[in-house]
Amino acid sequence: VQLQASGGGLAQPGGSLRLSCSGSGFMDYFSIAWFRQAPGKEREFVAAIKMGNTIYAESVKGRFTISRDNAKNMVYLQMNSLKPEDTAVYYCAGGATVISGRLRQAEAYDYWGQGTQVTVSS
Repeated sequence: VQLQASGGGLAQPGGSLRLSCSGSGFMDYFSIAWFRQAPGKEREFVAAIKMGNTIYAESVKGRFTISRDNAKNMVYLQMNSLKPEDTAVYYCAGGATVISGRLRQAEAYDYWGQGTQVTVSS
């Protein structure tokens, strides 16, 4: 299984970006999550999708939307109303056996993409 994140870039505060996570080898039942890590900070959970159910970190709830297109082996993170504190490297992660109670835990995922930089600045 290989994952690749893309779509990062520079956005102004209040702007939008859509990240994509492309996968080879992952199945429809895989749980897919987005995590992010800002300079000098620990990696943090952003959002996850498991069998159509979604969960979000409180800091992004209402602004970010995670979705998937199983036919294309793609997972997306639509990010709206971006804030400077959203600046980070964003990673997608996947796992075949992530239970619902562990979706927010990075160590529960077996596969990771390389990360894509998101910078929110005016």
